[in-house]
Amino acid sequence: MHKKVIGECPICGHDLFVTKLECSHCQTEISGQFHLSKFNYLSKEHLYFIELFIKNKGSIKQLEKELDLSYPTVKKMLDEVIGALGYKVEKEEPARPDREQILERLQNGEISSEEALKMLKE
Repeated sequence: MHKKVIGECPICGHDLFVTKLECSHCQTEISGQFHLSKFNYLSKEHLYFIELFIKNKGSIKQLEKELDLSYPTVKKMLDEVIGALGYKVEKEEPARPDREQILERLQNGEISSEEALKMLKE
């Protein structure tokens, strides 16, 4: 029976280390202090999210459908996993509309010609 390795001490919450490795074929044992992968320190929820993310080839749109969640919720979950892996999550600036989008919004009456001019100059 295979058991999953836990990465945090259930008593104090500090990182755990593997101290013994054994070959199931020849019973060779190696002792020491071996570090676990950063994935071993993730919660079950984060690991499940990563599994789905990979399954869906990194497509947030596909994750939205599979999890039946909104884009902002899926994006927030991704940011949480990135942070849990020890990386800095940078806030994205809202994308600037391109020339065609601005002209389309003007044509649809969503913005005034003054607003369109201002946006095009930016």
